[in-house]
Amino acid sequence: MEEKSIKLKRTESVLRELIPEAISSLNDPLIQGVQVLEVNCSRGKYDAQVFLDPSFSDEKEQKAILQQLKKASGAIQNYCKQAEGWYRAPKMHFIFDNSLEKQNRLDELFSKIHSELHKDAK
Repeated sequence: MEEKSIKLKRTESVLRELIPEAISSLNDPLIQGVQVLEVNCSRGKYDAQVFLDPSFSDEKEQKAILQQLKKASGAIQNYCKQAEGWYRAPKMHFIFDNSLEKQNRLDELFSKIHSELHKDAK
């Protein structure tokens, strides 16, 4: 994996702060409570993947939230541009990040395996 430049990391950090502000400024109760976990920008800063926390919504709600965020992405981009004085902001792609949920499931499985192995050894 290649190392990201300092400018790119700074842009990601700024977006991680600005995107929740932009979302909360919209008067849409469906998306106002969405939490941004991580932002990954492309090397040229044309695209940004915005990873969201899925823990407070089910699959049906997640689809509705993604649709609303897709509709509101232009307003979110404008908010970020104006807040930072940028000429343009990256095009945002919103994704729910299920990696923490998968990690928790793996941890549970490993603990079960560990307990089974130690139970058989006794």
